[in-house]
Amino acid sequence: MKLKEIADLFTIKEIEGIMDVEITGLQMDSRKVEKGNLFICVPAVNGFLEDRHDYAKDAIRNGAVALLVERDVDIDVPKIFVKDARRAMAVIASNFYHHPSHEMKLIGITGTNGKTTTSYIIEKIFTDYGLKTGLMGNNGVKMNGNMYPTDINTQEPPTLQRNLRKMKEYNTEYCVMEVTSQGLDMKRVMGCNFRTAIFTNLTQDHMDYHGSMEQYRNTKGLLFSRLGNTCKSNDEKYAVLNADDPSFEYFRKLSTAEVITYGINNDADVTAKNITMTAQGIGFLLITFKGEIDIHLPLVGSFNIYNALASITAALIEEIPLENIRSSLSQLSSIRGRMEIVDKGQDFLVLVDYAHTPDALENVLKSIKAFTKGKVITVFGCGGDRDKGKRPIMGEIASRYSNLVFVTSDNPRSEDPITIINDIEKGMKKSNSLKYELLADREEAIYKAIKEATSGDVVIIAGKGHETSQTFKNKTIHFDDKEIARKAISEK
Repeated sequence: MKLKEIADLFTIKEIEGIMDVEITGLQMDSRKVEKGNLFICVPAVNGFLEDRHDYAKDAIRNGAVALLVERDVDIDVPKIFVKDARRAMAVIASNFYHHPSHEMKLIGITGTNGKTTTSYIIEKIFTDYGLKTGLMGNNGVKMNGNMYPTDINTQEPPTLQRNLRKMKEYNTEYCVMEVTSQGLDMKRVMGCNFRTAIFTNLTQDHMDYHGSMEQYRNTKGLLFSRLGNTCKSNDEKYAVLNADDPSFEYFRKLSTAEVITYGINNDADVTAKNITMTAQGIGFLLITFKGEIDIHLPLVGSFNIYNALASITAALIEEIPLENIRSSLSQLSSIRGRMEIVDKGQDFLVLVDYAHTPDALENVLKSIKAFTKGKVITVFGCGGDRDKGKRPIMGEIASRYSNLVFVTSDNPRSEDPITIINDIEKGMKKSNSLKYELLADREEAIYKAIKEATSGDVVIIAGKGHETSQTFKNKTIHFDDKEIARKAISEK
């Protein structure tokens, strides 16, 4: 693609230098630049990431042949000046890779909790039905049946659009994508033609980035307001909304797409009745606009009913029969880092979960409390350089539902782990039925929790889930909650 063709994508811009330059790729990380690339100088956003104008010279040294900038940099190379480099990057990436999302059906999932589990359930139902699927999210990118790691959840446009194009080369029919609030705010999914947008729930998270729950909600709403305004019979759009969430009406009013609802407590198009929950799974009567059927879900936690209902709704939109949906749901296995069972033959249950928000932690602990015959032993912490307001809230939640709590480190980042732990402790409710210990060493906390466990107990290790590293101020180390738990169980 010629640099002139890229410049012609924008009505308001300035150009400098020769535009008859062939662009071989797009990059916003100077360390990854290859010969012939356009380097896109995106600014920092809300104090996150770095201003890439500062790395323009490095990019040119590494082979970039042109720059897209918001402000001038003192380098004699062709440049395109735009008002919004992030928007421009999304537009360029979509055009550079020839709009791959228009050649498949794209399903986007947003919400505070449940995005990963919902995406996995949808992908399994669709794959079992014989559809060619791709997956993008917190655990990586899946294409042609293979999973590839990623460094962020919702990817930046050059990577995201390139991966969508690769999926299409594998004849992918559907891509299921987690869409984060930061990804929406940073315009990462601009240019993506979503067929279906799913809302899971909205609870406190990312206040360090968004500043308020209202702004957080408004940003999530962008996925639904961007669904399009057409009524073409071959270009239907769907908004799948949780009717039980307090933000339901806000999201419903945002979208011109057909709204299909799911829920348990309020009237909904897809709902669950006669719910039973045990340590072995969940049973319920599924009632839908396509009929009724009994469902068995081999997952634990009431929140997984909502994840299943959202997934079922997405499948019904694509005309997948209820019998096929039931069969897929009955064969689900633990999703990595989501209420994942660590089993070494012990007579107590050990679960690893990504719960890192107040709502997620409460949902997990409430569900565990409902079926546990013994003690609930909780290991958790809170991340550094992130929303500090949730720390005492999560401390109170852990103390309310647990018999024994080990408050420990998550990813401290630049903060002192002890400071974070002390913030959590402020919310702990002391009582005769609760014991807790403060341990900065996460491995030691996991070992102690498992040492304390006896027959019938449940140990829940929360916060990091699928992650395999731990980030401190001056280092990042390998750390996998499941690996540590397995060793601790074996040694016990």
